[in-house]
Amino acid sequence: MPPPRKSKPRTPELGALGEAIRRLRNEAGISQELLAERAATDLTQIGGIERGTRNPTYFTLVRVAEALKTRVGEIATLADDLVDQELPGP
Repeated sequence: MPPPRKSKPRTPELGALGEAIRRLRNEAGISQELLAERAATDLTQIGGIERGTRNPTYFTLVRVAEALKTRVGEIATLADDLVDQELPGP
């Protein structure tokens, strides 16, 4: 189990996006380091995205999705579902 987060996500949506990527990465059985390498980005970028403290560009999301062998839409759908679980209904 990872240690508790020291910083909170910038927004619930960025937190959900990061959690979606973390879940897909864990399902794929790869480390943050390997994801960063496959997505041609820096490890700190992946860590920040997963913590919800960085707002990735669309191009970065495309590279992350390709590295996870999925599509940006799948990541976004999972993130939307996570936001819906966290936010109170009408």
